[in-house]
Amino acid sequence: MEYNISTAHVSSRLIAAVRARVTRGTVAQAFRGPLDEVWAFLRSHPGLRTDGHNLFLYHHESPESGLVTVDFGVQIVRAFEPQGDLRCIETPSGEVVMTCHRGPYGGLSRAHAAIRNWCQQHGKGIGGFSWEIYGDWRDDPQNLETTVVYLLAP
Repeated sequence: MEYNISTAHVSSRLIAAVRARVTRGTVAQAFRGPLDEVWAFLRSHPGLRTDGHNLFLYHHESPESGLVTVDFGVQIVRAFEPQGDLRCIETPSGEVVMTCHRGPYGGLSRAHAAIRNWCQQHGKGIGGFSWEIYGDWRDDPQNLETTVVYLLAP
C-alpha cells in the first residue's frame, strides 16, 4: 500500500482513557480490557461522547525498556473528573505528520514505518507522542480506515 503523507497543525482533543504500560508489540493483545472500561464509563455518562472514535495515544520513550505507555481512549466532547482508572486526557497540539491506513489493523505498522521514513527523508524530528484514530467499524477488514498521527519535534 502506498501512503499519502501530509503535515498539519492540530489542536488538542479530549479523550476518556485508561493508561496502560504494555510490552512493545503487544498492543493488539492489551487494548481490550482498558477500552472495555472506557466504553462502560461512556455508556454510564450519556452525552460525553457524541461521534468520537477510539484513539490510542502512544507516549514515546526509550526503546531499551521494552515497554510502551498507551492511553487507550475514545474521543469525547467535554472534560470530566477522574473516576478510578479513567482519566480525561488531552492529545498534544502542534505540528504533526499523518497518513491514513486502509485495511486490516495488522498492517498498521506499515503506516508507522512510512511516517518515520518520511520524517527521515525530510529532516523532521519526531516528538514525544503519536496516536491512532480508528474510523467507523466495517465488517470487511479491507474497508477499515485508521489515521496515524505523529507529533513533530519543535
